[in-house]
Amino acid sequence: MDNNVLDEVANFGMHIPQIHFTLNNLVSWVASGCMIFGGIVPFVPQYMDIRRTENVDGFSTYVCLTLMLANILRILFWFGHPFEIPLLAQSVIMLVTMMTMLHLCTRVKRIQEISIGKRRFIEMKCTETAHHKHQITDMHNYCDKATLSQMKPFLLKKTLFDFETKHFWNWTYFVDYVLFISAFSILGGVITYLLAGQSIFVETLGFLAVFVEAMLGMPQFYRNYQNKSTVGMSVKMVCCWFSGDVFKTGYFVVNSAPAQFWLCGILQVTIDIAILGQVFYYSKNRSPQKVIKIAATENVHIS
Repeated sequence: MDNNVLDEVANFGMHIPQIHFTLNNLVSWVASGCMIFGGIVPFVPQYMDIRRTENVDGFSTYVCLTLMLANILRILFWFGHPFEIPLLAQSVIMLVTMMTMLHLCTRVKRIQEISIGKRRFIEMKCTETAHHKHQITDMHNYCDKATLSQMKPFLLKKTLFDFETKHFWNWTYFVDYVLFISAFSILGGVITYLLAGQSIFVETLGFLAVFVEAMLGMPQFYRNYQNKSTVGMSVKMVCCWFSGDVFKTGYFVVNSAPAQFWLCGILQVTIDIAILGQVFYYSKNRSPQKVIKIAATENVHIS
């Protein structure tokens, strides 16, 4: 009797494919795992640092915006031009990670704004008290007993439905971020569904997805150029960007990802090199007096 028939009988008539554990398979699985989870690793220490310090001044939520828009576009691109599953999984995990970061940042910023609002309210009441020669022994308790109408001018709530550009992506509540991302996803999904048959649209969508992500380092490069210094920038983080982008670009090339992916990967690596070049250039040309001045006037931490 044929060995294949014996195998099927032994497995109750079901043909179970055998998995061959080879070095190539192991390397491929490890590379896929790094590709899926590697992008979120730099945000883990940032998340822990924000929780520990209850301070979000060192983290720009525009990083979350850029990465979420880029990964939503990448997921939509997958429906028109399917690519490697690990890249799709990476986008989903990055979206969840950025929403988690936003939730924490929104909560911490709201606490900070309430604290600032209370302080302003207390200062106003102290001024009024001194003017009318009244004495209030415990001003904090007095503030806690204040009505909402009294506190409202000092606790400005910024929402998505204010439709004010100056408050864009600086809203008070997490739900506004969720609504914006949901609306963007639904709108993008409808447009993609209607134009999925147009190859020009699909390829443009893929290019936009990776191009937006590739531009993530440009604001930092421009800021360094304006300041003529890299003081306050985390060089270790840029090195992590560089090593991750080199690995990612190599992964795109080896796995024959669409051309948009590896072309923008090369662009990311180029920007990383340019920022590292700024570190070397400005460290040679800045004077100690200028460094002290920049450090004293700016509280900048890029991560």
